[in-house]
Amino acid sequence: MSVQPNTEFLSRAGGIEYPNFSFDITHIDPSSRARLGRLETPHGGLDTPNFIFCGTKANIKGLHPSQVKEAGADFILANTYHLMIQPGADIVEKMGGLHKFMGWDGPILTDSGGFQIYSMGEGVNADEIKCRNNKPTRKKSLTKITEEGAAFRSYKDGRKLFLSPESAMDLQRKIGADFVVQLDECTAMHVTEKYTEDSMHMSHRWGDRSLKAFDEKHDGRQAIYGVVQGGIFKNLREESSAFCASRPFFGTALGGTFGGNFDQFFEIVSWCMPHIAPERPVHLLGIGTFRDIFECVRLGIDTFDCVSPTRIARHGWALMKGAPNERLNLLNAKYKEDQDPLWPELGSESSSLYSKAYIHHLFKAKEQLAGQILAQHNVAVMSLLMKEIRQAIKEGTLDALQKEWIPD
Repeated sequence: MSVQPNTEFLSRAGGIEYPNFSFDITHIDPSSRARLGRLETPHGGLDTPNFIFCGTKANIKGLHPSQVKEAGADFILANTYHLMIQPGADIVEKMGGLHKFMGWDGPILTDSGGFQIYSMGEGVNADEIKCRNNKPTRKKSLTKITEEGAAFRSYKDGRKLFLSPESAMDLQRKIGADFVVQLDECTAMHVTEKYTEDSMHMSHRWGDRSLKAFDEKHDGRQAIYGVVQGGIFKNLREESSAFCASRPFFGTALGGTFGGNFDQFFEIVSWCMPHIAPERPVHLLGIGTFRDIFECVRLGIDTFDCVSPTRIARHGWALMKGAPNERLNLLNAKYKEDQDPLWPELGSESSSLYSKAYIHHLFKAKEQLAGQILAQHNVAVMSLLMKEIRQAIKEGTLDALQKEWIPD
């Protein structure tokens, strides 16, 4: 199944062609929406389902690109909001684009900056969007959101900035990622249905403006994703999913709040899937625990991204198949004299060369190497997880594999 729209769709939706990109669905699980796919880009291809590792400011924290590649990663994400502030999109473009600038030769996706406008602008973090924390954690920088776009101040030096659908496309074109994302407003769970609906419709209008701006300078080097919003409201999620399907986006990204607990999150994602364009790749923004991935792969999600694997590494947590809460805390005293490495069979030097006792010591001594070791280990674990999920979909053994990774 090809992602390229048919002639009728191109005519009806004012279509955009993506000559250097393709998405082919190679297998569908007969008992769920889980599927295998092959995503091709100007910087190589990858198999799906897959995980996109977050290199927010043009680096995977604690690792250089060869370590990321060695750990099995295929795909990374960089953040438009942060890169527009430092070093600036013009500098990235002058340096030959993001791939050359950061030394990564694989596929890259940049998000639009919409999430950061909200989260940093309102002084909150991702937990508040997901209804885990309603208290502001930093000074607000957002000054106004209007139909034209969002006005805010730089967290770096306080200068006034403005992001519109058109400038978001221009910034992402200069940055040069393979995949770009329309500008949208990200709403939190606590806002009213009326606000969520009005915001969603504005995001739809921003989607049309993003497509127009993208197409005006489209040269085949990038492909654009539309974003499904609608918060916790079923009718809005279905409407937004149908809207994205009616427009010539290359792929579909599910964004915004996903409720206050796992059951609500799973239900919200399930509302969207029957209404999106089934031939396009589907990305779930900012989600990525083992459980999230298993359950949402069954719903038909193709790619995931989350900062968690490298973020928790900096705090002493090692992802581990079959471990309680999916991880080990290397700061615990029980690892002080543990001679065993993390996971010798994983194929990563960080997982096989160093004892848990050594890593425990590095954290206690506040040595940066500790976080670097666990960051590469966690990237390797997530890469293995996705590889085994792909094999399990092919073999029809996804339920059995989930029990290995997440014991009851």
